[in-house]
Amino acid sequence: MDLIPRLPNDVGLDCLIRLPYDQLPTAASVCRSWKSQIELPHFWNRRKSAGLTRRIVVMVQSTVDPTHKHGLRKYMAAPVYRLTVYEPGTGNWTHLPPIPGFSDGLPLFCQIAPVGYDLVVVGGLNPEKWEASNSVFVYNFVSATWRRGRDMPGCRRSFFGCASDGDRRVFVAGGHDNEKNALRSGMMYDVADDVWVPLPDMADERDECKGAFHRGKFHVIGGYNTQMQGQFGKSTEAFDPSTCQWDETDDFLGADTCPRTCVDGGNRLMYMYRDGAVVALDYSSKTRIPNDMDSVPCMIECDGQLLAVGSVGFGRAHGVYVLDLRTYTWTKAEVPEEFSGHVQSGCCLEI
Repeated sequence: MDLIPRLPNDVGLDCLIRLPYDQLPTAASVCRSWKSQIELPHFWNRRKSAGLTRRIVVMVQSTVDPTHKHGLRKYMAAPVYRLTVYEPGTGNWTHLPPIPGFSDGLPLFCQIAPVGYDLVVVGGLNPEKWEASNSVFVYNFVSATWRRGRDMPGCRRSFFGCASDGDRRVFVAGGHDNEKNALRSGMMYDVADDVWVPLPDMADERDECKGAFHRGKFHVIGGYNTQMQGQFGKSTEAFDPSTCQWDETDDFLGADTCPRTCVDGGNRLMYMYRDGAVVALDYSSKTRIPNDMDSVPCMIECDGQLLAVGSVGFGRAHGVYVLDLRTYTWTKAEVPEEFSGHVQSGCCLEI
């Protein structure tokens, strides 16, 4: 059966691979032959080799109260977070459907990680009871559907480091348990097989650490142990999946500081926001953020660019500035009012 009547299948396939990513779920529901083609690895390989894939940024972002007084932001007592999508190439903003059973908002401080065409949402706190959850949910951009993954094993942990290799594995380590004890344990989640595998323990406990996949290793950056409670360190531990071993670097951050803005730049360098500037952690570069940006709680790498997300002026809406890592120039992104809430975290996917 022809993919498109009266057209050779190769031509029909060339038509299908040109569909926008958000139209692929609709196309897959048209007929069985289209669905089977879209789900094949060959379809995605052909789409990528033709230069038709698109980079999108997914953020854990709070909803906003549109009521303003003298231009200042009115914040809600209990912020409600959802998943929003920004397309740097087109400037479009949308939001993902809520996780089943979480129509009133995401678990607070949940972690997200990209794995192929899936977005994995791990853990977080119940917005009403502030209890930690070990839940895992996976959103598939091809079918535009959610599925429940296998829960994280072990104690209920929160404020852990989390990152993915972008292919099929999500790594989790550190954080603290329900008794506020900092953890040194870690684990790896195979998304395709829906299986968790324990990792060797880290050398140190690391609460409120940052996870990043950098130079082929899972880095657990900064954090603090149970006794230090909020006094951040400057070391990192890196897990090498090929050897199943951890390596520690004592002065990775250069100073005792919160690591939440650390991000892999996609160019073998790690960056973070510090003292009003974006700095490379090997000290090779430093660039000041635009003057009207008051703070930067989140940075996201996307295709050779860093997105600095934060408040544009004290007490005002959150905006996005984009730093080109080749020219070190800033561009301000247009952000609709509906998408100007606080961003906890974010990641980039290629679809």
